[in-house]
Amino acid sequence: MSRPSSAGGGALGAAKAGGAKHGGSGGAGSAAAAAAAAAAAAAAAAAAAGVGSVTGSVAPSSAVTLPLAVGLAGQPPELTALFECPVCFDYVLPPILQCQAGHLVCNQCRQKLSCCPTCRGPLSPSIRNLAMEKVASTLPFPCKYSSAGCLLSLHHSEKPDHEEVCEFRPYTCPCPGATCKWAGPLEAVMPHLMHAHKSITTLQGEDIVFLATDINLPGAVDWVMMQSCFSHHFMLVLEKQEKYEGHQQFFAVVLLIGTRKQAENFAYRLELNGNRRRLTWEATPRSIHDGVAAAIMNSDCLVFDTSIAHLFADNGNLGINVTISMC
Repeated sequence: MSRPSSAGGGALGAAKAGGAKHGGSGGAGSAAAAAAAAAAAAAAAAAAAGVGSVTGSVAPSSAVTLPLAVGLAGQPPELTALFECPVCFDYVLPPILQCQAGHLVCNQCRQKLSCCPTCRGPLSPSIRNLAMEKVASTLPFPCKYSSAGCLLSLHHSEKPDHEEVCEFRPYTCPCPGATCKWAGPLEAVMPHLMHAHKSITTLQGEDIVFLATDINLPGAVDWVMMQSCFSHHFMLVLEKQEKYEGHQQFFAVVLLIGTRKQAENFAYRLELNGNRRRLTWEATPRSIHDGVAAAIMNSDCLVFDTSIAHLFADNGNLGINVTISMC
């Protein structure tokens, strides 16, 4: 009988049909001159692209008629290349800061640097490049996951929020805990789980029993199992957390090894049943892009405390009926 662990332990499972078990698988002057030179270069590139001349009186972003979530037809890559960070090669977006020689670096990288990566000069004092900020407000920038297939170009103010939920963002290992740092494309998730997390049991069928053993173990514990049905794979997670001393809670959730759009095609039901009592939770599975932590944070899962768990447990083992259905 396998024991759970805080690093994502296995769980025992029994299929309902026939009771069969399925094993699974320098200076202000030079700074001003540098800013003017950068603005002039941006203006020349913009004029060549037919965007219009850029001056110190460029209209604010609210006056720009560019659609926010579509690309600019005919926009040359040289224009957005002016905003490329020399460290991470992502885009330098407002607020845009420069070194004393006029070189740009993105804010994320700037926090980790002690000198300019281009000229090795000091990064302080911080100098705002307002001219480049105004140019940036007129341009759509490609999603950082464009090389993975995302075709969207967005206004810089919308870019971070989109990239947080972009379907082309690499998937991380869906197992609870922070020990596994794997990341890769969706089609590589299941091979990774089968190779690196062999202790996880996989059951076949849309109606199974997820048996979590030794639920009285102290501390934070995770139980994980896979369910395969409807040509998809689902991850079942039961997580125990100690909210404060002496008070523990259980969180049970189902994740689809797939995209958010695919997850909308399914529904799941979790049921605790026994001793003439029944506790049921029904919901749409979350994509592994969202992860277990997001479901728990939003209470989008079955939540119960240890007193409830003991009502349904049998000798320290808790069985959860799991049913997956298509919408």
